[in-house]
Amino acid sequence: MIDIRDYRGKRVHMIGIGGSSMSGLVDFLLDEGCVVTGSDRAESHYVEALREKGVRVFIGQRAENVRGADLIVFSAAIAPDNPERAEAKRLGIPEMERSVLLGELMRGYGQRICVCGTHGKTTTSAMIGQVLTECGMDPSVHIGGQLDALGGGTRLGKRDAFVAEACEYHSSFLEMSPTVAVVLNIDGDHYDYYKDIDDYELAFRDFLERLPENGVAVGYGEDARVMRRFAESGRRCVTYGWSRVNDFAPENLAFNDFGCPSFDVLERGTPVAHLDLQISGDFSVLNALAAFAAARQAGAEPEAIARTLSRFAGVHRRFELTGVIDGVRMYHDYGHNPAEMRAAISVAKKQKANRVWAVMQPHTFSRVKNFFDEYLTCTKAADITLVTDICAAREKDPGDIHSGMLVEGMKAHGIDAHWTPSFDDTEAYLRAHWQKGDLVLTMGCGDINLLNEQMAKHGDTKDR
Repeated sequence: MIDIRDYRGKRVHMIGIGGSSMSGLVDFLLDEGCVVTGSDRAESHYVEALREKGVRVFIGQRAENVRGADLIVFSAAIAPDNPERAEAKRLGIPEMERSVLLGELMRGYGQRICVCGTHGKTTTSAMIGQVLTECGMDPSVHIGGQLDALGGGTRLGKRDAFVAEACEYHSSFLEMSPTVAVVLNIDGDHYDYYKDIDDYELAFRDFLERLPENGVAVGYGEDARVMRRFAESGRRCVTYGWSRVNDFAPENLAFNDFGCPSFDVLERGTPVAHLDLQISGDFSVLNALAAFAAARQAGAEPEAIARTLSRFAGVHRRFELTGVIDGVRMYHDYGHNPAEMRAAISVAKKQKANRVWAVMQPHTFSRVKNFFDEYLTCTKAADITLVTDICAAREKDPGDIHSGMLVEGMKAHGIDAHWTPSFDDTEAYLRAHWQKGDLVLTMGCGDINLLNEQMAKHGDTKDR
């Protein structure tokens, strides 16, 4: 086993350093005294921020980039035949996958709160991180997004508590050793790695087995798969959900004109706090309850938790208002599978808007194939749907699937859908057809957020 603390003063090279998780891990490595370099496919805001910290970042992945490195860190999306990984193997440079590094960095912390699930991981882990920070617990935090209240996606704290987003892709979360495991949902995804939903669910079983005997499992009590795994875990289980049969539940729930919920929190049937959330949607209620339950296991008091959650302003790229152009409010959401897109549109429909435009960037060919039928109806609640070309990400185009097929299927389901392959095509269509008072929601975990930035640069953007 590689101990990252043996690499103090040595060079650690990170392949794919511009990713949200990888870039966040840089702060921990620098704090450990490592010399960090890295490479990525393209320039980005993350890369710019790393350079400001003095990190050397190569654009383009080439064999020569790793020469002279003492350790290679790579993400699960970096294949073994990547030129830098291949060269590292030839030179005998040790390698460590990103999740292994995260698990290593968590060692020695008294409380290790790990948040997993198909949807909502980043927001919920961010909520918990902000709550524990503002409650004076000084946690270390690592999430797959950017939270202004934490100054980014990473926070370095004392050894008392570590809050981390636990990703199930390639079973990465099995490298962690939680004392509190938060399971938000088990809905199925990443079928380029898992065989089917049952195989996917078994990974969560294995994750819960990582809990010590005195560990705690916190989960959504109305998800049958979650509860099945809880029943088998043999660990103490705490549930949250809509019904009062859960340990934590909402009461007197109401929504304002922007879809932001307010409610009383019941803890085992007793009202303990009131929340007025600044973020929208039904799923925000569940995420807040999950964060509330987890923070209670960490020792935070109800009123202190409620004060922070009522201030929580959301993570970037999670139903984020990016600007107003020509009287049209533009939002972006990281949702990249049909369930997440449907949820994001449900939030948009709670807003005051003339028409809701759903702009979808499908993510990876394998995901589009596996969820093809679900994609055809997930934007049905929107008034108009635009579909860009598929973001290949880590995959190669197999040549047998494209966005035009999605649009054709959407139209067959009565959706007003249009194929706008590039960002320029999408911007042109929007500007030609939108009206003042409309709402545009771009969705995807690729680079579709850059469309919002592109359009902001091309037109006057006013304050909210």
